[in-house]
Amino acid sequence: MSSSSSSSSSEDVNGSSARRRGGDFGAPSVTRRRANNEIWPGPFVEDLVVQVAIDASRSLGRLAAAAALANLFQVCSTWQAVSRSDPLWHRLTSVIWGRAHTMHDSWREEYMHRHRTAQNFRAGRSIYDTLHFDSAGVENPDGLSCRCLTLSDTHLACGFANGTVRLFDLANRQHVRTFDTHPRDRFGRFSRAVSGIVITDPRIVFATLDGDIHVAIIDGESIARTAHLGNVVNDGALVDFTGCDRWWVALYAGVPGRAVRVWDGNTEGLVYLNTNLTDPEAVMGWHTLTELTDTIGRVRVTSQQSAVACTSLRYMVLDLRNPEFPLHDQECRRGLTVTSFDTNNEAFIMVDSRGLATVRRVDTLEEVCRFNTRQRNVNVMGCMNQGYALMCAAGVVRVWEIEQGRRLYILNDNVGGVNAMVADDRHVAAAGSDRRIHLWDFGAQ
Repeated sequence: MSSSSSSSSSEDVNGSSARRRGGDFGAPSVTRRRANNEIWPGPFVEDLVVQVAIDASRSLGRLAAAAALANLFQVCSTWQAVSRSDPLWHRLTSVIWGRAHTMHDSWREEYMHRHRTAQNFRAGRSIYDTLHFDSAGVENPDGLSCRCLTLSDTHLACGFANGTVRLFDLANRQHVRTFDTHPRDRFGRFSRAVSGIVITDPRIVFATLDGDIHVAIIDGESIARTAHLGNVVNDGALVDFTGCDRWWVALYAGVPGRAVRVWDGNTEGLVYLNTNLTDPEAVMGWHTLTELTDTIGRVRVTSQQSAVACTSLRYMVLDLRNPEFPLHDQECRRGLTVTSFDTNNEAFIMVDSRGLATVRRVDTLEEVCRFNTRQRNVNVMGCMNQGYALMCAAGVVRVWEIEQGRRLYILNDNVGGVNAMVADDRHVAAAGSDRRIHLWDFGAQ
């Protein structure tokens, strides 16, 4: 394990731009007393505090909200008392950091932890480690190749080419569980490869290329229950899988007109099947079962109950509550690097064949920022969280902030080839083609 603080890059960023929303924000001038020395009611003050934090976040970035709050809480003793309201900090943590539950004793502590972690992310302060697992009993070398990664607050899940999922405890970096499935007929060398994982504590849900979807309890049996039995002949290969508490979403390739499927995560029943998104990649879909191919497509779920799916030619946004009518469906003239595509709670990032990255809001497609990765016609593996985008090319991981599209630093320049990457607001993980699992922890120390 090692601790690092990445140096900032002095390289200029071509094509960097941003659109600031919510107007220019300065220190609040709320020092006047109300007429007749009236006391401002607590609920009104709390609403004002939340709005000031939102305006600061939209204008200057989420880290700016803390300074704005500090100014407000110094107005008078009544406003200082409001600062001790845990429900207020719950609201602030939700609107600024997108958190629905806390890992700390109070919401104020949760907010402070998220703020300090974001400061670490901006400055490049992290603890790096390589995760180890027991490979005993793995007969086929393919079983040591990690194909996908998923993070939760407490765990990192790694899906392997032999159909197993290994679970790591983020607190101690230890491999704690391995989940497997009941054996069945195989349709090719990689038909059992894990194509996506969803962690909704206490459940872990994962899908394989042959279309099977399995459910396990994190502290339960190591053999997962099969919730959906795939049919490769009729559906094609399940090339990506994602979801949340409410929904499971899968992307298929191989059979025209059956690209996207949506299940109710509670009942496990199918609620949607349609779209021709992957029709041009149908033949390649069949090849994924027997050989290593380029990534066909990706699908991701946002906190707004929407899903964003893409191929190298096109992307679309679906409202999961009414997926029959796509919210957006756009062709990409210059082509997309599929492995660079990712989402956070409200936006998505994509990199075109020229190396130009664009971040857009999911609901409106409004451009948030753009920046030049300087990687033309190169396979770029990317991911994003609420504030930052990470791109790995030729073994070098670079970091940009996504409020203005400014390049910050090189996280690591020696990870080698990467099969998968994932990030949340605290951790970044990468699965190397050399079978190493890399982990960076930016948590407030």
